[in-house]
Amino acid sequence: MSGNIRLLNDTLAAARAEGRSALIAYLPAGFPTVDGGIEAVKAVFDGGADVVEVGLPHSDPVLDGPVIQTADDIALRGGVKIADVMRTVREAHEATGKPVLVMTYWNPIDRYGVERFTAELAEAGGAGCILPDLPVQESALWREHAEKHGLATVFVVAPSSKDERLARITAAGSGFVYAASLMGVTGTRESVGSQAQDLVRRTRGTGMELPVCVGLGVSDRAQAAEVAGFADGVIVGSAFVKRMLDAPDHASGIAAVRELAGELAKGVRGQA
Repeated sequence: MSGNIRLLNDTLAAARAEGRSALIAYLPAGFPTVDGGIEAVKAVFDGGADVVEVGLPHSDPVLDGPVIQTADDIALRGGVKIADVMRTVREAHEATGKPVLVMTYWNPIDRYGVERFTAELAEAGGAGCILPDLPVQESALWREHAEKHGLATVFVVAPSSKDERLARITAAGSGFVYAASLMGVTGTRESVGSQAQDLVRRTRGTGMELPVCVGLGVSDRAQAAEVAGFADGVIVGSAFVKRMLDAPDHASGIAAVRELAGELAKGVRGQA
């Protein structure tokens, strides 16, 4: 069975055709429970997200700040497994028909087996993977299997990335490029900053046609509108997770992430 890279590409192209950025949400699988996490992903889609990244919880998440680390700890203590991540992808995609990716560090895939992981992700209807710690020069095995199974390979670039590295990444990647707006870990911030706009400009300057989507720091409608002014997609994670963590009960958390998705969806349409 082939994965849904074409659905991802079409979704990003459709947003561009509408003259707007895509809204890409992130939520970890198994948080607060596996069933609760699936419900949350469906809620952000219902609120207006175009794409969702499902996080594979990790015990040492080097890119993630304290909010997502807290959610990962809850999921891991609940016994979340890769099978639960695949179930989250499957049920969210089947319920919405929208593209769902997995964001994961490389070690769990390496231990699970690249062929097994890509085959199961494709079978679940996944659109691809975001791999923040896989060096492009060591990615040939992954890319071979991802391409075979119709999955996108999304690499992460940062303001420190040299132009030569940006060119290698955009040549090797597919789906889109994840541009980290600043150096550091995930989390909400007062300002997204000018580094993000410069990074998008330099990434596009490689001459490749991949959309460039910006994450790390976006938390509200105004920031989403700001980033939408120069990026093809706006990625929001910690703000969704924080809404779930701060909610007095699960139903309130689901309502809160649906509401936030609606506000951010207005932001990516330039409605600051």
